[in-house]
Amino acid sequence: MKFVLIFGPQAVGKMTVGHALTKVSDLKLFHNHMTIDLVLNFFEFGSKSFNHLNDMFRYEIFREVARSDLEGLIFTYVWAFNEQEDWQFVDEICSIFESNGGEVYFVELEADKDERVLRNKTPYRLEQKPTKRDVQFSENELIKSMDQYRLNSKPGEITRKNYMRINNTNKSPEEVARIIKNQFEL
Repeated sequence: MKFVLIFGPQAVGKMTVGHALTKVSDLKLFHNHMTIDLVLNFFEFGSKSFNHLNDMFRYEIFREVARSDLEGLIFTYVWAFNEQEDWQFVDEICSIFESNGGEVYFVELEADKDERVLRNKTPYRLEQKPTKRDVQFSENELIKSMDQYRLNSKPGEITRKNYMRINNTNKSPEEVARIIKNQFEL
């Protein structure tokens, strides 16, 4: 079992790279908005009920996949490095796979702000993530989050052996997927 965690700021290309990686591997994609957009149909983002259901669905999916005979899972995540609860979440989900004999791989994406603002409006993103269809709101949140959170790691902060950081500002999702596949022999 392989668990690939693709993380980075909003609109950096996590879901698109994850999708491209599914095409060159036997891994399944679970992008973070699969649960976010589901739960938002019922509860406001950040509310107690929203957080409970979003976490519950994610953890149950992780547990079932980790026990399954699937080749592996790709999960995308916006990791706020200045928030301890995000570190805890990452540790917990990794331990689900590791305790079931799985290998964990970290892929950190970074891209220039101007490129991310452009990617925020792509048809594939808007199709897959209904909450991003209010493009002006989404863009404002993207910019605002840069002041509130640190969404890329500092050098040396990630100490896992299976870790890579890719600046994908000028790389296609397919190129990034090939780099990941080759580096981690997926």
